[in-house]
Amino acid sequence: MTVVLSEAEWRARRDAHLARVRPWTQGHRERRIKGLKHPVLDFLFTYYSFRPSRLERWHPGPDVVLEGADEYLDWAGYTGTDGGVALDPMAFTEARRRTAEFVLALLTATASRSPRLGCFGLHEWAMVYRTTPEEVRHTGWSLRLGHDGTDSVVEGSRIACSHFDAFRFFTTPARPLNALQPTRESQIALEQPGCLHGNMDLFKHSYKLAPFTPSDLVASCFELAVDVRELDMRASPYDLADLGYSPVRIETPEGRAEYVKAQAAFAERAAPLRQALIDVCQRLLKYPVGATR
Repeated sequence: MTVVLSEAEWRARRDAHLARVRPWTQGHRERRIKGLKHPVLDFLFTYYSFRPSRLERWHPGPDVVLEGADEYLDWAGYTGTDGGVALDPMAFTEARRRTAEFVLALLTATASRSPRLGCFGLHEWAMVYRTTPEEVRHTGWSLRLGHDGTDSVVEGSRIACSHFDAFRFFTTPARPLNALQPTRESQIALEQPGCLHGNMDLFKHSYKLAPFTPSDLVASCFELAVDVRELDMRASPYDLADLGYSPVRIETPEGRAEYVKAQAAFAERAAPLRQALIDVCQRLLKYPVGATR
């Protein structure tokens, strides 16, 4: 079913989207101009490859016609229609189709599983295991327990990271300590909805299909990623008190309980966003194969 938005309606939605994401995009730009690094928030624009300008750009998603929106014809992926401007099915290329197929398979498999809680964010600790001060990922930020104390936590814990894109940053000595040995090929088989990085990656999956993902959904996935990243780094071995982040002390029973509670809440919050992305993929994959090029 096609939805038609008047010029006043879509401009209001576009402006609301920009206001929603601007605090993060503007903050990132200002830090970059000043040469400042932020170990929590910069991740959303450096590890993830969606530029601030692209996050700010509003897209209506499939099956929406925008009246009086000729300016959208200057952007890739749009075409004129009798009633206005809409996404062009011909722009849903074969490469995008393959991306949608992978995302659909990954998210459907993930949604079919129960969240596994209790990893305690030890992936961040494994990324600095047996490193020197010069080798830590976030130079300039000290380790709360020092290097020896950090190594002791790793060695005294059961590490069970299921997420390949976290595991691949483990130090070489930490890799054999992980109960799993995830690979890109095993990603669909291992992904589970309690994983912080898997839930942050909903943002990546949403923008990989842009402009075909509605920007409201992209923004919701981004906001989830921001909040998950905060927990990720509060539970890390880094001392970020100077940035206003109180630690989640996962080396203690109380800290581990705090982590599990937050992890469960994020799994619950991510579930409807994951389903919305599944719905987008299913809708896009109904485009005739002949429409792609």
